[in-house]
Amino acid sequence: MKITKLGEFEELVLLAVAALQQEAYGVEIKRELETRLKEKLSVGSIQSALKRMEEKGFLVSEFGEATAKRGGKRKRIYATTAYAHKVLAEMRDVRAGLWDAIPRLSGEMRLDY
Repeated sequence: MKITKLGEFEELVLLAVAALQQEAYGVEIKRELETRLKEKLSVGSIQSALKRMEEKGFLVSEFGEATAKRGGKRKRIYATTAYAHKVLAEMRDVRAGLWDAIPRLSGEMRLDY
């Protein structure tokens, strides 16, 4: 069976959406990733990844309620699909298998250059 591969950034955005659940909207996804990656990201890069993944069937979205805090604008809330969960589980298993395959010396990785 062929495994669907995700780009690194798409995988991170998808994981952030899965982690945030009902709070998975653009600004909060950006905040979550910036905190974890310890770097600034552009809103455009997040929005582009979200749009691509929605088109590929990894995400669905709907508008939340308008709030006064947002000047009457509604947030687009994202949610992962069953397909996304399947692909994320496959990616996790591939990565875990590769990590397990790395030889260890005294509990630390040995890197030969």
